[in-house]
Amino acid sequence: PFFVDLRRPELLLNNTVSLYLATEPGVTVGIWHTVPGSRGAEAQGKDQRWYEDALADAHPVIIYLHGNGGTRAASHRVQFLKVMGAADFHILALDYRGYGDSSGHPSESGFTTDVLALYDWAKARSGNSSVLFWGHSLGTGIATNVARKLQEERGVQVDAVVLEASYTNVRDAAANIPITKIYRQFPGFEYLILDSLALGNMFFRSDENVKVLACPLLILHAEDDAVLPLHLGRKLFETARSAYKDKTKVKFITFPEKLGLGHDYISFNPELPALVKDFLNIK
Repeated sequence: PFFVDLRRPELLLNNTVSLYLATEPGVTVGIWHTVPGSRGAEAQGKDQRWYEDALADAHPVIIYLHGNGGTRAASHRVQFLKVMGAADFHILALDYRGYGDSSGHPSESGFTTDVLALYDWAKARSGNSSVLFWGHSLGTGIATNVARKLQEERGVQVDAVVLEASYTNVRDAAANIPITKIYRQFPGFEYLILDSLALGNMFFRSDENVKVLACPLLILHAEDDAVLPLHLGRKLFETARSAYKDKTKVKFITFPEKLGLGHDYISFNPELPALVKDFLNIK
């Protein structure tokens, strides 16, 4: 969105401050922190330090990883912050390097570094509160990358991963999104479009990542998603379910076409917080 001052989220949202985190030398990312709605009155006029201290208040913390276009101020992301904040979650929504007011240049490895740094920052302040990753669209691949990296390199299991409008890997996604439809019939499509993603070190292999994970995994997909078709989310779920020892930790929820939620608007469904809390066993 144009003409949005990312330093002033209060113009769009209640109970929210903007902060900046150095994720590695030379890279600083912008983040919005929304506190639970039940603390809204208390949050009025408070500074960033108060918000940081609030992370340890036992309410679960969502690290929100948005999709490919725009910034954390996009209308459907603001809606997500409103809905899940009202449901008494903390939300930390970042713009990856190269997005919004974050410095640096976009890359898959860089995105992973940014989210790991935010996870460490949140864990250092959140006490015993649950911390989960919530990825939307492109962000689903980043969520599974970071969860796998934590598990394999540190032996740390994130409390949960929620994937909204997910895909198996970026090659499958690029082969299925509508914008490439016109090119698929031409010889060289795979070489020119799909292979170029690999040359740019863009893989986002959620289908490989979920085979390694053991944390609770919730996959959400709208039946009328015209950007990433439902069958990609279903395939990812089936891959995870066959790999998980404890099948109860993996769940797939679809939203009927009649709701008109498409690719971006699952957070407009008023039932979403209850569905997520039920899966996570949050009262």
